[in-house]
Amino acid sequence: MKKFAFSIATLAVMASCTQKKAVELFPVSDFQTEVEGKQVSLYTLKAGGLTMQVTNFGARVVALWAPDRNGECEDIVLGYNNIDRYINNSGERFLGAVVGPYANRIANGTYTIGDQTYSFPQNNNGQTLHGGLKGLDMVVWDVVELTGSSIVFSYMRPDGQDGMPGNLKIIMTYTLTEDDEFRVDYLAETDKATHVNISHHSFFNLKGEGNGTVNDHVLYINASRTTPVNEVLIPTGEIADVTGTPFDFREPKAIGRDVDADDEQLKNGAGYDHNWVLDRKTDYDVELAASVYEPASGRYMEVWTDQPAMQFYGGNFFDGKTTGKYGRTLDYRESIALETQKYPDTPNNPHFPSTLLNPGEKYIHTCIYRFGVK
Repeated sequence: MKKFAFSIATLAVMASCTQKKAVELFPVSDFQTEVEGKQVSLYTLKAGGLTMQVTNFGARVVALWAPDRNGECEDIVLGYNNIDRYINNSGERFLGAVVGPYANRIANGTYTIGDQTYSFPQNNNGQTLHGGLKGLDMVVWDVVELTGSSIVFSYMRPDGQDGMPGNLKIIMTYTLTEDDEFRVDYLAETDKATHVNISHHSFFNLKGEGNGTVNDHVLYINASRTTPVNEVLIPTGEIADVTGTPFDFREPKAIGRDVDADDEQLKNGAGYDHNWVLDRKTDYDVELAASVYEPASGRYMEVWTDQPAMQFYGGNFFDGKTTGKYGRTLDYRESIALETQKYPDTPNNPHFPSTLLNPGEKYIHTCIYRFGVK
């Protein structure tokens, strides 16, 4: 680990929430409905100092409470307070959801496998974003196992849904640990060659949802390269060194320090909305990707993964027209997403690490959000 990336072992142990600022769970009844004949509900997980509520519609994290250095809890992810707002979404679609089967963007909504070209809904500036119109975030997942600290989901995405090939069977597990971790484990198999890149899309504000800017959060990213994008956020194919640019987070700095710099890439993304190529020691081990520290509360989060890359999005497209769970607006640059992944648009960039999954192979992906205070 880099000497300037805080080790969670040196941080204060997260305490239980105080009565002054305690967890107030959302009622299950506000999330019970049927979608396409399948039952939707709300589930609560607890371990260590963390409490999480998740719905099986899109396997969305609805709320995640974590104490600050004084033991006062805040809900540190963005979301909605009832299921109707997720299903009939006129605001931010991906809050807390699993995204895929191809997270991020596919250029012009098309890719080719062998001699077969596949086309998908162009749901984002002429590109396919996060799986198209009916991605993994817009379906009901089966709950196959539930304990007090973990939930196991399964979903069979049918061949041809939104044009994507293969019957893709996915098993996904959310676990809270006594070490104050939120762990996501993915396993997928297919019966036809297809491209797979699944990710988790919680939006975090370590001050609490709706409690102000994230530009003062201090961010570290274990990456010396990015994949630059064009004006519609599709990779150019280049892999660029971050040295001397606003994209160098190898020493922790406030997110807002360079976000408005005169830089073409920042203009293309309206701020940070880019893929970082992680500096990894191995191809398969779970390693540190990033850390975030919020000085006022003392909350601290690390991101660990076995994936080669991570998307950092700084909330540039929130416009205050949508309200969150507590009636506060979801405003510009008041949340961040740190999405572990393979590279965007890899199917159209054969020099990127492959995302092709063939029959008989397994897609495996682990992402861990580890919390503490200091």
